[in-house]
Amino acid sequence: MVRQTPGAIGYVELAYAEGSALSSAYLQNAAGSFVPPSTAGVTAAASGTADSMMKDVRVSMVNAPGAAAYPISGFTYLLVYREQKDAAKGKALVDLLDWAIHQGQAFAEPLSYAALPGAVVKLDEAALGSIQSTGASSEK
Repeated sequence: MVRQTPGAIGYVELAYAEGSALSSAYLQNAAGSFVPPSTAGVTAAASGTADSMMKDVRVSMVNAPGAAAYPISGFTYLLVYREQKDAAKGKALVDLLDWAIHQGQAFAEPLSYAALPGAVVKLDEAALGSIQSTGASSEK
C-alpha cells in the first residue's frame, strides 16, 4: 500500500524493506547524524542501550545514543519461564537459545537482521543461566 499510495510514508522491518526493494530514508538520530537503515545501525542502537538493559531488559532502542545508531530500532523479545517443568525440554530450550545468541548470529546479517552486540549477549547469557528445571525429564 505504501508503494501504491503517492506521498505515503510507512514503517516496516529492514528485512521486509530490503526484500521488497522499498525506498528508505536516512533519519536523524539523537547524536544529530543522518543514518541509513542498516543492520549496523540497529546493532549500534542496541550497543547504545546495553547499559540501560542491566537494570531492565525491556529497554526502548528508539533514539538510542550513538552517532551510528539508527533511531527507530527495536529488539524482539522471548518470554521464557525461569522454572522449566520438564528438565529435558528446558535443557533443549536453553541449548537452542544459547545457539541463537552465539553461533546463530552468523545468520543474522545475511537475513537482514542485526547481530547482537557483545554486551547484550552477556546479558542474555546471564538470563539463560537463571533458567532452572523443577521437574523430571520426560525422556526415558
